[in-house]
Amino acid sequence: MANKICELCLSPDLGGLELYMMRASHYLGEHSECVSVINEKGKLREQYETHGLPFVPLKRRNTLFSWFSARALAEIIDQENIDVVHLHWTKDLPLAIMAKRISKRKPRVVQSRHMTMTRFKNDFYHRYLYKNLDMMLAVTQQVKTQIEKFIPEEVRPKVEVLYIGADQPAIISEEEKQSRRKRLGLGKSFTVGIVGRIEAQKGQHLVLEALMKLSKKGIDAKVLIVGHTMDEAYLLRLQEEYRDIAVFTGFTNEAQTLMQVCDTVVLATEKETFGLVLIEAMMCGVCVVASDSGGPLEIIDNEINGLLFKTFDSDDLSVKLERLAYDTHIRFEFAKAGQLKAMEMFESQKQFKLLQQTLRKV
Repeated sequence: MANKICELCLSPDLGGLELYMMRASHYLGEHSECVSVINEKGKLREQYETHGLPFVPLKRRNTLFSWFSARALAEIIDQENIDVVHLHWTKDLPLAIMAKRISKRKPRVVQSRHMTMTRFKNDFYHRYLYKNLDMMLAVTQQVKTQIEKFIPEEVRPKVEVLYIGADQPAIISEEEKQSRRKRLGLGKSFTVGIVGRIEAQKGQHLVLEALMKLSKKGIDAKVLIVGHTMDEAYLLRLQEEYRDIAVFTGFTNEAQTLMQVCDTVVLATEKETFGLVLIEAMMCGVCVVASDSGGPLEIIDNEINGLLFKTFDSDDLSVKLERLAYDTHIRFEFAKAGQLKAMEMFESQKQFKLLQQTLRKV
């Protein structure tokens, strides 16, 4: 049975994957022994420091010098008496396997697979990696199916599904909601929120195109765009073309609070592996709309607790949003049903407890 866990994520970026790793580390640290190993120059470091969470910084070297990083990780494993290394970023897999082989403790290695898998892993290099991996945790049933399809059975580790959970939000009052809407310049407009990195793959332009169609029909509607910018040129284009209906907040730690000022939250990504934003919005009691592909299919039951639209089809999205703009009753019913499902299936403490139990028995 594993007594001490190393949560590993050397990603230089900051998104849902990295923040999930931090939240998982915090839970495991409160309920068992856990060491967080993160990129010494990554954006995740600032989050750890802001929240006062302990971590061990590690320099992530390029492929040519990755042995040095693996050796440093192996030393951490041996010094901290690590039983299980749990990694999240796929690019850390070779490093974790190498560290396992170098270390004296030979810990079990578990990977949470957050991204889709689209090609066969039957070459010598990948067969070696997966043969030395002890378990994979797929964030959706779809990802589990892909793993079983693309990794040869004879080297495939045990695979289980473990959904990513969301924290219960602090619900703001109606007075606070209206105050924030006023400060943001939303007024009484039908407000659609989209939360995530600002880049074309996240589909902010798609939501804006759909809302422009509503505006041309005389519907008073605006888009609240929350997230840090990955593509400056893309952001500038959106600001110029949609300045009358778009409100940009930039990065914020109050994403779930801002979701609550919206009438609906949209996930418009073309290929979303899971869709944590949807879970967070549902927990806030906000109606959700998402692309009809990937992870959202395991979160939204169409016409029961939200709506699905044809992926990357602004016309279909516009039809769905127009319906919600006019029908406040169905919007309320979807939101209520979504909140119940989110609390039952995706509440973070439940999911982290399952994670802890899984890592202990691996």
